Amino acid sequence: MSKKSLISIQDFTKEEILHILETAEEFEKNREQDFLKGKVIASLFFEPSTRTRLSFETAVNRLGARVIGFSDVNNTSLSKGETLKDTIKMVNNYVDMIIMRHPLEGSSRYASEVASVPVINAGDGANQHPSQTLLDLYSIKKTQGHLDNLTINMVGDLKYGRTTHSLLQAMSHFHPKFVFTAPESLRMPEVYRDFLDANGIDYEETTHLEDHLDDCDILYMTRVQQERFTDPIEYEKVKDVYSLNASMLGQVKENMKILHPLPRVNEISADVDETPYAYYFKQAGNGLYVRMAIISYLLGYR
Repeated sequence: MSKKSLISIQDFTKEEILHILETAEEFEKNREQDFLKGKVIASLFFEPSTRTRLSFETAVNRLGARVIGFSDVNNTSLSKGETLKDTIKMVNNYVDMIIMRHPLEGSSRYASEVASVPVINAGDGANQHPSQTLLDLYSIKKTQGHLDNLTINMVGDLKYGRTTHSLLQAMSHFHPKFVFTAPESLRMPEVYRDFLDANGIDYEETTHLEDHLDDCDILYMTRVQQERFTDPIEYEKVKDVYSLNASMLGQVKENMKILHPLPRVNEISADVDETPYAYYFKQAGNGLYVRMAIISYLLGYR
């Protein structure tokens, strides 16, 4: 198998996406594996992360491989002025795969062009987060029983929210309808709306959270990401624009589930956690099985 990386969700076909989900289901049934024994995988996190980094590193360990890398660039030669290219070429000498998160859009694609081993994009700025998207799809399929013809309401930071951008593209294979709930300054970027128009996918936009709570199958909440704002005043204007609480869920569909890529701040009240609609903590747990499947597939084992 020639080198294949996962930088954008569009790097995978519909068939490959479904294969990953099927393999993840197998790993959920039996997560103790060792067929990657002897492999070494780099975990390079140029940006803070909890769930993504830990679930990737746990996935590597569950598969029998070993992890090297860093989660603080201040402890690396980057703090001395080393370029991203030189860092990737150096790490490439030691490992069988690179998993990378970086604040600059396009950085993971660049790394994949420099490296001779597969690269997984664990988030590049406001661009893409394809492994999160695959675990989102796995969570949607588990809760709804299928992926086809669902209504997905994306709420919050749709401008900088890389998880919503990737999920939108992945769900385009499955005849969805989208609702985009965001303030005007954080609406879904035009490039993604153009993508939906080109593919004949229905969507509507609103600024009011209450407008479509009762007619969606998936409510995909996101936080307003302070780290993406260059102007703190603009962040203050929108940081608490939406706040979901349990009292708002009285008329929602029985099958509706609330997803969130986490961490949350104020956009979901703690009282929602106890409702049958909250799925975000289980969603995070699903990341282990999906990332095991991605790693295995890109290394040519499953």
